[in-house]
Amino acid sequence: MRFHQATAEIYVPDRKPWRSALRRITHLGVGAHQDDLEFMAFHGILTAYRDPATWFGGVTCTNGAGSARAGRFKKYTDAAMQTIRRREQNQAAKIGRYGVMIQLDHPSSVVKNPAAGGLRDDLLTVLQAARPRVVYTHNPADKHDTHIGVVVALLEALRHLPVAQRPRQVIGCEVWRDLDWLVDARKVIMDVSGANRLAARLNGVFASQIAGGKRYDLATLGRRSAHATFFESHATDAASQVIFGMDLTPLIYPPFPDLEKYILNLVDEFRADVQTRLQKRLGKI
Repeated sequence: MRFHQATAEIYVPDRKPWRSALRRITHLGVGAHQDDLEFMAFHGILTAYRDPATWFGGVTCTNGAGSARAGRFKKYTDAAMQTIRRREQNQAAKIGRYGVMIQLDHPSSVVKNPAAGGLRDDLLTVLQAARPRVVYTHNPADKHDTHIGVVVALLEALRHLPVAQRPRQVIGCEVWRDLDWLVDARKVIMDVSGANRLAARLNGVFASQIAGGKRYDLATLGRRSAHATFFESHATDAASQVIFGMDLTPLIYPPFPDLEKYILNLVDEFRADVQTRLQKRLGKI
């Protein structure tokens, strides 16, 4: 398998030949940075961890350059940090029993460049080999520009696949924006209860990101717990850990809705919900 970056790598934790490893993937996570998969695509990881008939595969698109260096990593060079972050991601793949872990090693500047097609082409190569049923990626309302670059490239790649090879579901996930604002009918509800130990092990692998005081590990579990409690006001909690997602599946099938309009329509639905509730109380309707 050839990728645009010569430094890209394929890691298979159980040492199965990579072609066979890719063919078994049923749930695929496509994230920008090392650690994104564990934070946003835990539903897919957990599904495969619990069910021997399914396999999770991960794709990390960037090389990890430019990350903050603090704590015991303060004196590390940027190149050394890239090596550490790659190693951490592979360790997470081993703990989570991923079927395959692919690191494409693109610079963030390339991922954010609308004119660069290398990431789209690499993702198309992966999708053609794996043909997953479910794909998890960043949501297009995320506030991290590199995350936006990844989801746009992925959607372009998915649209290039023959219809019969496209996944049944594409889910946009939370990282740098929570999806609590989606109206409830639009939320993809992913129950990940009863797996805090596995989640903590996966999140804790990324010491290079946590050591400087950014407690992503605690924040991620806290967000999931908050979703479970605050989702429904008039019933006891049905779950203890919940991840919200955004359904992106309509974007990969004809007539291919415009991405910008699709997301802004969801924002408008939120606005209308707020307006209606206020108007009811103010006696305007």
